[in-house]
Amino acid sequence: MRTRIKFCGVVRPDDIRTAAALGVDAVGFVFYPGSPRVLGVAQAAGLRRLLPSWMAAVGLFVNAPEGTIRRVAGAAGLDVIQFHGDEDRRACEHECPAGLAYWRAVRMRARDDLIESFGRYPSAEALLLDSHGPGYGGSGRRFDWSEVPRERPMPIVLSGGLAPENVAAAIAQLHPPMVDVSTGIQAGGSRPDPRAKSRERMERFVAEVLRADSARQDSR
Repeated sequence: MRTRIKFCGVVRPDDIRTAAALGVDAVGFVFYPGSPRVLGVAQAAGLRRLLPSWMAAVGLFVNAPEGTIRRVAGAAGLDVIQFHGDEDRRACEHECPAGLAYWRAVRMRARDDLIESFGRYPSAEALLLDSHGPGYGGSGRRFDWSEVPRERPMPIVLSGGLAPENVAAAIAQLHPPMVDVSTGIQAGGSRPDPRAKSRERMERFVAEVLRADSARQDSR
């Protein structure tokens, strides 16, 4: 099975088009007000209309007020809900709109964080693994991949500090069903804009995922 790819924190139409041309499987729209990549509902709906039918729109929320997620999901056309705050199982199941899957973010400090989350969120489609930090949303930092067991009772989405320079190693070590990147494909420069992705880094990231998958096939 190939490793699927999610580009998160996408806010520009050109970046959506690039992701689609590269065959990316999902894009993430951030609805957390504390993020520099936050989107308004109308803006997200406009970007959603640019997605081809084979690309999923994932909405990232952090401790959203009751009813917000259902309203935003319907208006923006979301396919998956990503809970990235302090939501417990009941909140995830109650706030996730009927018919949609949800992913629960786990802010990794040690293996126990993940093991406990497998039991806490049995209704999640997947757990999204990010590094632990003082704030919410994506951290842009890598955690210790050795804390992730090879045998897992549900799928994981590997996030946290991934970039073209290390994603192949992550895939070789953990074989995740999906990898998720945001900061790692950000446009550079002396004053990088967190809302701008680099086409060159997006292309390199996808190429490195394909290379890692090819190496796995060749080793079998």
